[in-house]
Amino acid sequence: MSNQTILRINREVAAIQQGSDLSIAVACQEEDVRHVKALIIGPHATPYEYGFFEFTVNFGAEYPSKPPKVEARTTNKGRTRFNPNIYAGGKVCLSILGTWHGERPGEEWSSAQGLESILWSIQSLMSNNPYENEPGYENAKSAEDKKMNELYCAKIRHETIRVAVLQKLEDALGIQSDGSIAANSSPKWASGDEDDEPRDEKPEPEPKLKFEPFRDLYKRRFLWYYETYMSTIEEHTPKHKDSSDFTKMPFEGGGNSMDGKFRYGDLGRRLVRVKQVITEETNKWAVEGLALKTRESSKAAGVQRQFEQIGDYLRQKQCHNLSVELEENNPYVWLMTYFGKPMTHLDGGIFKIRMSISPRFPDQQPRIKVETPIYHHRVSKDGVMCYFPKKPEEIRNHVESIVEALEEDSPPYDPRTIVRPEASKLLWGSDSDKKRYYRQLRRSAQQSCEEGGM
Repeated sequence: MSNQTILRINREVAAIQQGSDLSIAVACQEEDVRHVKALIIGPHATPYEYGFFEFTVNFGAEYPSKPPKVEARTTNKGRTRFNPNIYAGGKVCLSILGTWHGERPGEEWSSAQGLESILWSIQSLMSNNPYENEPGYENAKSAEDKKMNELYCAKIRHETIRVAVLQKLEDALGIQSDGSIAANSSPKWASGDEDDEPRDEKPEPEPKLKFEPFRDLYKRRFLWYYETYMSTIEEHTPKHKDSSDFTKMPFEGGGNSMDGKFRYGDLGRRLVRVKQVITEETNKWAVEGLALKTRESSKAAGVQRQFEQIGDYLRQKQCHNLSVELEENNPYVWLMTYFGKPMTHLDGGIFKIRMSISPRFPDQQPRIKVETPIYHHRVSKDGVMCYFPKKPEEIRNHVESIVEALEEDSPPYDPRTIVRPEASKLLWGSDSDKKRYYRQLRRSAQQSCEEGGM
């Protein structure tokens, strides 16, 4: 592979990583950029909603003259076909990939296209009408066809939560089928044995770890979209009798299908368990962080310096509506108090915010909990905040981004940021809906003040 080709792949990967599209992500190992892992998050208001769909993208020496080879990895170990164009065996049928013959000019691959356009094309398959993606069914508009599409969407919706959400999170957290945590699921650092100071004895070589770049992203986005997952289960449980079979589509068969049974009750219990384990993991960060500080770890000292710098920064900027302190002098737990700005919807509000920082920061990003109740489109019912740091490796930028998210006024609609569905529905609804949203936001600010921010 030529240096020019490698440079182009690097540029395309970097452009996606630095972009603002929250529905796609890519990662590769520095030693070989030819092999890229990609993630597509299922579009809002479709049966694929907020599912985590992984793909491998392998670039050949002839790229960009010829397209890369793309393979779906979220297939339930080759047992689940999520779309007429995304096979259980991993094949992705798209004209721009040369795996399907398009009928219209411009559908074939050209060197002007790239990784981002491929991911967008795959994402476009994840619609409310997946039935029509099957050749011969493009114009299926009869009442029977519409019924079959609804039945197809019903099982895709169920399997998105089961396979593309729960299986991903349970694997990342080491959760077994009975809800327990696998004994070997905790990495070496979890026992407190990790130390970044030199030792006299020669360390044993560590086994090469499997490249899993999206695990932290799964956990953060799961917390964002938890309410949506639970709402989906609540809405569709009455429509499908427990243990009833999926309907087989006319084009399914030969192992290239989506077979199974509806078990929404079990999915709900598993979602609750995943959230519980993520919370437990977050609480462990504080214990690990304090242990690192006690051992005078350089990592802990680095986080401590960032805390001291944020204090200096706030004083220099004369930022009087935010204070930051450490919980029990632990550099890995920052406690923020945000005071609502005068003449805004948050005027007079006093909000307590907890930032939990991982000892693996920045590989694992901080987790934010707004502990004071607030009715806000960027804050879930239980306080999980959706925000976007421009510089994820700087804790100060996380603090700035949290404040920006709280103070965001009249934001553009972006369904990928919906963490509190009923608040978002009001904010981006009619004029009267929007007024109701801001009334509730002001009311939560008033109540936080009356309760002393507790």
